[in-house]
Amino acid sequence: MDIMLSQEAERQDIVEAVRQCGVDDAVCCATEELFKLAKIVLVQEGLKDVTLQLLDSDGYAIRQVTSKKKGDAQKRDQLNDRQKSVIKALEKVLSHCRKEGIQLVGYSDELVALPSHVSLEEISSSGAVEVQSDGVYKGADAVIP
Repeated sequence: MDIMLSQEAERQDIVEAVRQCGVDDAVCCATEELFKLAKIVLVQEGLKDVTLQLLDSDGYAIRQVTSKKKGDAQKRDQLNDRQKSVIKALEKVLSHCRKEGIQLVGYSDELVALPSHVSLEEISSSGAVEVQSDGVYKGADAVIP
């Protein structure tokens, strides 16, 4: 669940929001000034696993921080907090894709975007746009020998 701070939020409003924030939640700010204040409050409160996001006018996260206690160790085979924050941001983008009627389809080791109304029989449509994934996306054909 996202907790949206009003643009007029004061310190006490921010304190209440970060205290309510769970591991899978985010406290969202619409202005840079509010985001900076929320980061200060978060550090002062000393809470861990709280995510703050600065949203643009379309509701996309453009900056994000997640608090953690110094010395928190992660196993090498697990995602660290920063990586988990990136995944949360990706999930939000994918949610926006759904809302805008975009479906993502994996072709071997490529990822393409199509309007959601295109049927599975027509997924090789000329309207398919390859998603530049910077090598992050790997289809099953690329990873399964």
